Amino acid sequence: QGRAVPAEDFARTLTVRPESTSILYAHHTFQVRQTIFVPPGEPGAVIELAVDTTEPLQIEAQFQPDMQLMWPAAVGGTYSSWDEKLHGFVFGEESRHYAGVIASPSAAKGSEEFFENQSSSPSSSMLLPPLPKGAAMQRIVIAGSVKGRDAAEQTFRKLSDQAPQLLEQAREYYRDYLARTVSVSLPDAELQSAYDWARVSTIQGLVENPFLGTGLVAGFRTSGLGARPGFAWFFGRDSLWTDLALTSIGDFATTRTALDFITKFQRDDGKMPHEISQAASLVNWAKDYPYEYASADATPLYLIALDDYVRSSGDAAFAREKWESAWQAYQFMRSTYDENGFLKNDQVGHGWVEGGPLLPVKNEFYHAGLGVAALRALARVAKAAGKEDEAEQLKKEFAAKQSLLNQTYWSPQTHAFAFGMGRDGRLAETPTVLSTVPMWFGVTDADKSDQTITRLSASEHATDWGMRILSVHDPRFDPSGYHFGAVWPLFTGWAAVGEYRYHRAAAGYANLRANALLTFAGSLGHVTEVQSGSFNVQLATSSPHQIWSSAMVISPLLRGMLGLGSSATSLNFSPHVPAGWQRFEIDQLPACNGKLKLAYSRTAQAIELRIHNYGAAECSMIFSPAVSPRALVATADMNGKTLKVEIEDHPADRHPRVSAAVPNGDSMLRLRVARDFGMELPQALPPLGEASRGLHLISEKWNSARDRLEALFEGQAGREYDVQLYGAGPAKVDGAHLRQTPTGQALHLSFPASAEGTTRQMTVTLSFR
Repeated sequence: QGRAVPAEDFARTLTVRPESTSILYAHHTFQVRQTIFVPPGEPGAVIELAVDTTEPLQIEAQFQPDMQLMWPAAVGGTYSSWDEKLHGFVFGEESRHYAGVIASPSAAKGSEEFFENQSSSPSSSMLLPPLPKGAAMQRIVIAGSVKGRDAAEQTFRKLSDQAPQLLEQAREYYRDYLARTVSVSLPDAELQSAYDWARVSTIQGLVENPFLGTGLVAGFRTSGLGARPGFAWFFGRDSLWTDLALTSIGDFATTRTALDFITKFQRDDGKMPHEISQAASLVNWAKDYPYEYASADATPLYLIALDDYVRSSGDAAFAREKWESAWQAYQFMRSTYDENGFLKNDQVGHGWVEGGPLLPVKNEFYHAGLGVAALRALARVAKAAGKEDEAEQLKKEFAAKQSLLNQTYWSPQTHAFAFGMGRDGRLAETPTVLSTVPMWFGVTDADKSDQTITRLSASEHATDWGMRILSVHDPRFDPSGYHFGAVWPLFTGWAAVGEYRYHRAAAGYANLRANALLTFAGSLGHVTEVQSGSFNVQLATSSPHQIWSSAMVISPLLRGMLGLGSSATSLNFSPHVPAGWQRFEIDQLPACNGKLKLAYSRTAQAIELRIHNYGAAECSMIFSPAVSPRALVATADMNGKTLKVEIEDHPADRHPRVSAAVPNGDSMLRLRVARDFGMELPQALPPLGEASRGLHLISEKWNSARDRLEALFEGQAGREYDVQLYGAGPAKVDGAHLRQTPTGQALHLSFPASAEGTTRQMTVTLSFR
């Protein structure tokens, strides 16, 4: 109607799929559905505009040209011009290496950027063909090349001519990925969806650089006025944490590719890289900039991820291929030992903390613990590579260091592992979530780990959306500071795996689900890099699609809650199943050089596990599900054959443990269990921008007779909560009220209002017959 209107005024819905993102613009006379997709493996993108209009309509596509190499490289002056033959703009620079195209098959020139002494315009635009009325499909294609204009035009034509087929190929790419990696079928629809999206989000971190090779980037964010688009370059430790998730879902090929990429940049003394710009080959990145080897933790993480891959995949050839690289990494680690034999950070490279009030320290417990875990990992790599003498030497060093680690970094005053060791040789006693990393790898004492988790489970450290790096009571706390008090989904994932490993399932589930819910709270389908420590909102500097954050949905679910550990010869399945779950399934689980499917179900009388072996070699399996400390396990059998049951008791649960050989085809394993009991806390994110308001279960203490439980809860003053109970419930409750719910009984907790603070704690005692 002769008016030009901005499309964003009519944006109605956003639809995100693995292969594309769509925005629906709607007015009472028109509808335009804009779909953006990047065909995997192609250096370009397609924007489809499906138009349906009842009156004449024309679309003008406006943009600001920004053709430049990623920081710190640059091509100098660039130019753009309208090409009548292509119906679009072409971009170039004087060397004619780098080129780009933005065009639409039937477009006309709109406006063009210009700069004059008196005036300028930063924008250019194209006019798509006018539509009188009715429906039509229009497309805009963006293509780039590092091989000149002809290659960019060739990509443009391919994407323009084959757009429908390429979109279907992109859909199939993700369908296939989800079908061939570990899939789960869960009763929790949000957790189910978050896990599936995490697999998609993580593989989207695999990037091919034509000069450097293929590896995992850290994440994606817009570049703004700079030349560094978020963290879309290669990071050592980021990729290594992500490798652990990729290995756990059976994507061994991507893990191997990522490990191969990182080792190409290993320093001559064995140190592994911290960060590699996409433009690293175009500048003297290692010498002129201080970033490539800034961290020290990538080196032990490399050995841990390498061992995890070799054990899970059975790829002993890769262990032999990388042995010299692994041994050189170990030699670098040895060169940085302090007087106690722990990895140093001071004058070597940062651990987790890069700056801020927690520094300076000689080393971090986080980093020292990684160093100890790396010794065990390298011992296993050595064995796989046929280096028996080195394997024995490393096993002895690991045993000695593990004991010393638990003595050196324990703080009796705080009842927690310390942050690190100061330059003066005194403990930096600050409790922090970073201490859960050595717990992840099982190198800490059970009792000390339990006390540390109790300290970290309180609301001073734990929010509804994850774990702060510092307590809110610490005078150095700042909710907006990366190393001052912010919440990282990375930390939350560390904590969840560590908590599950040491049988603190309530805390582990709270952290797992917090990360999962962030999948739907920001950039849809992705998990952000970092959140405020005070309010449910991303930091302004956060990458909204951070790869290791999505990986921290995968690892806490598979390694933590489900307790999965597989190798070329065996499978360990030690789940901590939420009390309200009656059944779930796991499929495409790699084990014993093949695939398995597990179907878990639970009744009041038994836990049953149906196993389908897709044709792998006979597999040695350990099944050890968590039950209540008061549960009784009568017998176990598999395919009608009685199995021996061993009981592992822990303060908060017990695990009946059975071992069996899994033949090809279908099998049934049954544990007869009576008197089981469980609680399930409400888990939800507060509204965007609000403060934490959830309930925390800080500790559970059973008496020796297992007929009385003291549960310490913390909640918001003035709020009420229901804790759902399952199984053989208590006969009497002190400190709360029993109430009937549609699914059984619940503890009703009421926290009195308080003028002294926003949170209060209460102990609830449950007495059983």
